[in-house]
Amino acid sequence: MYKRILVPLDGSDVAEAVLPQVQMLAECGGSQVILLSVIVHPNYDYFIPEPALANAARENQITESKAYLEKMAAQFVTAGIQVRTELCEGPVAEAILDYADSTVSDLIAMSTHGRSGIGRWLMGSVAERVMRSAKVPILLVRPPHHKHDAA
Repeated sequence: MYKRILVPLDGSDVAEAVLPQVQMLAECGGSQVILLSVIVHPNYDYFIPEPALANAARENQITESKAYLEKMAAQFVTAGIQVRTELCEGPVAEAILDYADSTVSDLIAMSTHGRSGIGRWLMGSVAERVMRSAKVPILLVRPPHHKHDAA
C-alpha cells in the first residue's frame, strides 16, 4: 500500500481532521507517517525591522512548531505506528510538494479549509495547489461541521 504518508499540519483543528483517516491507513498498511509543519516567514524587513527580533520570532515559531508536532505524533506512537516529525520553510504549497518529492512520499493526506468565492481568491487554497501539482496521490478530507465562506 503506502510506505510513507505525508501529513502537512498547520496547528489548526481543520488540518488535524485528517489524522483519524491517516491513522487507519497507517495501521492497515504498516505505513510510516510523516507529520510536516511549514515555517512561513512574513517579510521581516517590513514587519520586524530589527534583525535580532526577526531571528527571535523565527526561532520561537520553530520551537512552537516542534512542540506541536511532537504532541500530534504521540497519538501515532501510542497506536504503534512509525511516525516522524519534520519542519521545512518556504511558501506552504511549494514546501509541501518539495518535501513530498525529496522523501519519496507515496501519499499526501491533508484537510481542506473549504473556502470558496472571495475567501478562496484572497487566501488561496494550499490543498488545491498541492492537488494540482503533486506527483503522488492526494487524500483530501473536509472537516465535519466546518462552516464554509459564504462569499
